[in-house]
Amino acid sequence: MFELLAAVVLSTTPSANSGNLPRDAVEGLSGLPVPRYASLASGKANMRTGPGERYPITWLYQRKGLPVRVVKEYGIWREVVDPDGARGWMHRTMVSGQRTAMVRNGVQGLRARPDAGAPILWRAEPGVVGVLSDCANSWCKFTVDGRGGYVRSEGIWGVSANETLD
Repeated sequence: MFELLAAVVLSTTPSANSGNLPRDAVEGLSGLPVPRYASLASGKANMRTGPGERYPITWLYQRKGLPVRVVKEYGIWREVVDPDGARGWMHRTMVSGQRTAMVRNGVQGLRARPDAGAPILWRAEPGVVGVLSDCANSWCKFTVDGRGGYVRSEGIWGVSANETLD
């Protein structure tokens, strides 16, 4: 009996290098839209090759608030893509609904209003992460440590081009 149980367990456990996804993955199980942008909820978050603790860790993230894109859901696991394109699975408690973005495509001028003619209040370099709000007409309010301004959506990663966000 023990040999049969051991054989069943071994035959259903993925190999350490297995990146195969479960055949019955269900998108949108949480009731939230998939895909969607989110952020890391913790200062330490593991990215794995598959949806479960038995899958190997590929990355350890140490940046709370880093924007990610949730592309699939499987039970309590979320398949995410980071700003550099790394793709893997995280436990749902590591993913927050808070919307953040990362500056991309060169230094971005943060403006007083969502208008290309508005004065630049400050500038943010690539890699700076901030909180998003008030996105409309390809402009988003972007706030870092209490300092805010408006930036074009094509200058940041973490929002779709024509997305509206209150």
